[in-house]
Amino acid sequence: MKNKKALVSRTLCPVARSETVVGDRWTVLILRELFMRSYRFEEIQAQTGATPQMVAARLKKLEAAGLVKRHIYSKRPRRYEYHPTEKGEAFYPVLQALRAYGETWFKSPRESRAINYTHRTCGKPTALGPACDGCGQPLRREDMIAELSPAYQDEREARWEAFKAGR
Repeated sequence: MKNKKALVSRTLCPVARSETVVGDRWTVLILRELFMRSYRFEEIQAQTGATPQMVAARLKKLEAAGLVKRHIYSKRPRRYEYHPTEKGEAFYPVLQALRAYGETWFKSPRESRAINYTHRTCGKPTALGPACDGCGQPLRREDMIAELSPAYQDEREARWEAFKAGR
């Protein structure tokens, strides 16, 4: 592992450098949850299926890399929420590209989209691209209204209920 870090630190390749922070499944899923407004450790763990140790390690790494900032929401016991920083928010288009790729290549034609977005600016549904089909403007997270499909909403609720029951 030490040799890998040394090799990556010497490379000019931005993909290799980015991969050291966001290049594993659990980190990407944690970032997905932050963008879905699941800010608390338990919510993140429930929705990703990661162990507490995996979530803690990834959040610590994301915080050290400047993608996430902790905010105390309870002093006793001490509990934190995790929110994306400006650097973390900059990962959103990457996540949207992964979403578009998954919707296009890894779903049955019978399945509906997991999340449908409406562009606040023009009020029209968005497609999977980086620009709005209705008005052509680039899509930014703060300009979109997300609506989970009933099946995806049920899936997320079932994960949360199973997590609470297993505590």
